[in-house]
Amino acid sequence: MPNDDFRLADVPRQHARERGDHPALSLGTRTITYDELDERATRIANALRADGVGPGDRIAVLDKSSIEVAELLFGAVKAGAVLIPLNWRLAAPELTAVLDDAGATMLFASDEFAATADQVAVDAGTVTKTVRLGKDYEEWLAAASPEDDGYRGDLDTVVFQLYTSGTTGRPKGVLTTNRTLSVVEDGAGASWGIDADSVALAAMPLFHIGGLGFLLVGVSFGARVVIVRDLLPQTLLDLIVEERVTNTFLVPSVIGMLCDLPGAAERDYSALRSIAYGASPITPAQLKRALATFGRPLFQLYGLTETQGAIVQLDADDHDPDGPRAHLLRAAGKPYPWVRLRILDPATGADAATGEPGEILVHSVVNTPGYHNQPDATSALLDADGWLHTGDIGSLDDEGYLTISDRLKDMIITGGENVYPVEVEAVLADHPDVAGVAVVGRPDPKWGEAVTAVVVRRPGSTLTADDLIGFARPRLAGYKLPKFVDFVEALPLGATGKVLKREIRAAYRA
Repeated sequence: MPNDDFRLADVPRQHARERGDHPALSLGTRTITYDELDERATRIANALRADGVGPGDRIAVLDKSSIEVAELLFGAVKAGAVLIPLNWRLAAPELTAVLDDAGATMLFASDEFAATADQVAVDAGTVTKTVRLGKDYEEWLAAASPEDDGYRGDLDTVVFQLYTSGTTGRPKGVLTTNRTLSVVEDGAGASWGIDADSVALAAMPLFHIGGLGFLLVGVSFGARVVIVRDLLPQTLLDLIVEERVTNTFLVPSVIGMLCDLPGAAERDYSALRSIAYGASPITPAQLKRALATFGRPLFQLYGLTETQGAIVQLDADDHDPDGPRAHLLRAAGKPYPWVRLRILDPATGADAATGEPGEILVHSVVNTPGYHNQPDATSALLDADGWLHTGDIGSLDDEGYLTISDRLKDMIITGGENVYPVEVEAVLADHPDVAGVAVVGRPDPKWGEAVTAVVVRRPGSTLTADDLIGFARPRLAGYKLPKFVDFVEALPLGATGKVLKREIRAAYRA
């Protein structure tokens, strides 16, 4: 339940005092203890202050999942600053837009992204200092004082800011505070079997709430968190076995990839206590394969970046594909005790009847207070009574189980990543040979949905799918690029001239 005394800055301090020599974070052959994590976070805080970074200031890091990303988060909160873990899959113009929106003054980047970091630091205009992770970073750290001044912040202090594109395509910085994280120490993690002796595998990217949120659950319990830098199925499976992983969070597409590996079902998963999954639904066939391969409890989670991750859970006991409650596999689960849900009839604005669909609204301590410097978007997200409008369509049954029937209508969920068609359409429409374009998701057995562009060529054009994807590649993250391009004579239009995407989607689902 919520803890009003929770402060993220205190987490490494507490574990350093109580079990300082216990491993905290591991990546490859490197491991740091809670003592080392606490001291390095303190040095980061003091180094940031020496560079003029103070409470409320934004800093950003461009790197794949790493120990440095995690310790920068704890260092930033000890200084009152706000870390933005950048999505390294974004194209340079997209990263620049995020930095501009945040007003980030410092940028940390690994060698892998050095060229991109140098470009966006200039283009953004707000960055006054860049630090290269590695030798430069270690020297910057070593020069700082190890004395901790004990800064904690208050309950509503912003501690990090993750970005979501939103339906308009403009990046939106979701504010996370100590208050919205106040359930992390006594929340869902205990039901998954996480405790101080756990080995928690953080397999999802740390720019994603599924990755960063799971890491914070593990660290809050004082567990050892094993960080995955590159999500390679065989390497991931080997880590689960060799590191004696007890808990992890994965998206269904990754679970499917692991099950497909030769010999996967014969490996030793005796240490594994549970697998939590979310970001996209799992099919009954995928579930059966996962249960057959791992033989361990599964927990389905539903949530948003704006709710700091999971707010609804389908318990392991409800994963019974061949039993009398098999119908529950269509459900997302029940809300946690600190979460209230409403289903709002979009036509009347009143609460929908039991079993009837409507927009899912959430009232909870975990709700974000809003988007950074975007009051209009915040007002659209949160009403005057504090109900968060998810934009997702669902229903509640008489047992309180939530079933989701649609997600933001047009949004595509591919491999656990959200893609908003308007962003992709805007780029594709810039091609001189494109007369019209609509982007939808088509069902895909591997990714859940595949980004699909339906394109009308200009008369006389010989534009090919490869031409169009090549045009978009420098301007869009790889996962946003169309996996399919279908050329048509005309797009279906309604009476007002609006493209009828529901007809396009229906054709791919037929």
